[in-house]
Amino acid sequence: MIAWIIFLPMVCGPLAFAAGLRREKLRDLIAVISCAAVLVLTLALPVVMPKEEIGYILFKGLSFTTDGFRVIYAIVTAVMWMGTTVFALEYFKEERENLNRYWLFVLVTLGATEGVMLSGDLMTTFVFFEILSFTSFTWVIHEETREAIRAGYTYLFIAVIGGLVLFMGLLMLYHQTGTLRFDELFAAVQQAPNRTELFAAGFCILFGFGCKAGMFPVHIWLPKAHPVAPSPASALLSGILTKVGIYGILMTTMNVFCEEKLYGIVVLLLGVVTMFLGALLALFSVNLKRTLACSSMSQVGFILTGTGMYNLLMAEGSEEGAFVALSGTMLHMVNHSLIKLALFMAAGVVVMNLHILTLDDIRGYGRNKTFLKIAFALGALGISGVPLFNGYISKTLLHEGIVEGIHEAAWNPALLKCIEWIFLISGGFTFAYMLKLFICVFVEKNRDAARQAAFDADSRCMNAASTASIFGSSLFMVILGQPFVMTHLAAFMTGNEEILGFRAFTFANLKGGLISLTIGALVYLLVVKKVLYRDGSYVNLWPEKLDLENLVYRPVLTRWLPLIFGELAAVFGENKLLRPLAKGVLIFGAIIGRALSDSLDGLLILLRKTVFRQKSVPLPDAKRMNKFHKALLGTSETTDSLMSNFSFAMMMTCFGILIILGTLVVLTVMR
Repeated sequence: MIAWIIFLPMVCGPLAFAAGLRREKLRDLIAVISCAAVLVLTLALPVVMPKEEIGYILFKGLSFTTDGFRVIYAIVTAVMWMGTTVFALEYFKEERENLNRYWLFVLVTLGATEGVMLSGDLMTTFVFFEILSFTSFTWVIHEETREAIRAGYTYLFIAVIGGLVLFMGLLMLYHQTGTLRFDELFAAVQQAPNRTELFAAGFCILFGFGCKAGMFPVHIWLPKAHPVAPSPASALLSGILTKVGIYGILMTTMNVFCEEKLYGIVVLLLGVVTMFLGALLALFSVNLKRTLACSSMSQVGFILTGTGMYNLLMAEGSEEGAFVALSGTMLHMVNHSLIKLALFMAAGVVVMNLHILTLDDIRGYGRNKTFLKIAFALGALGISGVPLFNGYISKTLLHEGIVEGIHEAAWNPALLKCIEWIFLISGGFTFAYMLKLFICVFVEKNRDAARQAAFDADSRCMNAASTASIFGSSLFMVILGQPFVMTHLAAFMTGNEEILGFRAFTFANLKGGLISLTIGALVYLLVVKKVLYRDGSYVNLWPEKLDLENLVYRPVLTRWLPLIFGELAAVFGENKLLRPLAKGVLIFGAIIGRALSDSLDGLLILLRKTVFRQKSVPLPDAKRMNKFHKALLGTSETTDSLMSNFSFAMMMTCFGILIILGTLVVLTVMR
């Protein structure tokens, strides 16, 4: 059954691509049937609970297993793919470019994501993790604009670096334990001969999975990829693919480092920074999808905070408090996935009809669109942690995990008290920016009266299938907001039935949520309306120079590293003994690099002249070219430069290898 869940969509992807070359409706039908089949199969998992292995692949083969957490997330994945697929049929109704490619990689990514969620060991997780990293890259560049290509570069850079460092961590962990199976790791870790190498492996794994999760400081792809990707893909990028990274971190924490306080401290601190910074960026944003993207970064921080508290409490021997934090972590993963499914599809309706995202331009669009307004409101209430909606219970459990840490004197009670307030303030920011979005799009009127009249005249903004998909997904916010449902779901995922006794609506638990909501209301009134709203327009006061990619990463790669290598070259050049050796290494490296580059480019040229042969199309006369022709030509040239060689990917691979070599050098010195 697991093999069908994973490999059926991966086989149907090429079939959909081939069908789309002749009949687009057949392609769409294959996509819908594939997603529906996976949904039906995953719904049967709680009854069957299978375990499967595929031998003779990578070490001891691929292994898959099921438990409460894996089963629920396999179902959530299938639900999200089904919902976005139904919505995508209308979203792409007027588009013809690159849809065959889109559906091919959507289905392959579905299989790879299910492969991660049902994996029984870290190597199986890694294999499917890398597959979905590269297949989802096509979502980011789908529209092939300059912004999409640049965001795709950033996404690919982080994916390649993260994958290489992750693989290095897995190799070191295997060297220390002799296994990567989740059910064997904890016992094997206790016998690990070198704790230093074990922790180095753990931090490499944390870095690798953190790249996909959107964890600070490798979050830079997330706010840039979501706005340029199609909205159905954005829902999956935010709701599911970030959880793939969280899944890896959580499995490593639970099975390898659950009693190691240092690892928990690092995860906790990274989670707190990610949580607060994401909320702050979302508060300043004036772009609908970018705000939701930064919100995803913040919610990932909430989940990582819960993961870190679980680790610390386990290290302190407080299993009861640890399982409270773990329950909040797992529930918030599920909640955030379903919340972002509803919110990004609702945002997709705006994009589908207006093709713009700036808040001032879309202000007042949803005033008379009832189903869209309700769906967005339910998502906003859920993510803000309002009582009776799903986000409240998971955030309350996360908060209780921090409180337990303070009472149990886990690590540093004073610092944990500060973290508790950062948690509450970040929750308040969440309420403030969601209030900002809802009031802007669904309550206020547009400054342009004619545009507002056009908005009001178009009350039917989506078809019946999209309405059912978006409105239906928003109902999860209410269903999962009931304590009976959430506690039983938490007990099933964690295997700990003590959580069934959790009382969500006591004054002590309500107090934390009400503090966050009060902070959010004050931030909206005093900051959003007084500072971030000027002369009738929403303004973004976040300094552009604080962009971490432009401030740190690109200077490091384009200026600092060449400078360092230049200094090293000068040292080697002045030494008569080392000069011939360095020259020989450089010549050998140049020959190998040129051979690889030419062979890869030659392969691509061969494919272009055979399988992907293109017909020449006469261009219009330059004098007759309008702005659309010129923009299209510029986009085509940009895309060709990206697709025609592998230089950029090879450069990123080299940087990843340098990181791995640096790790080995540090380990050697520490020994």
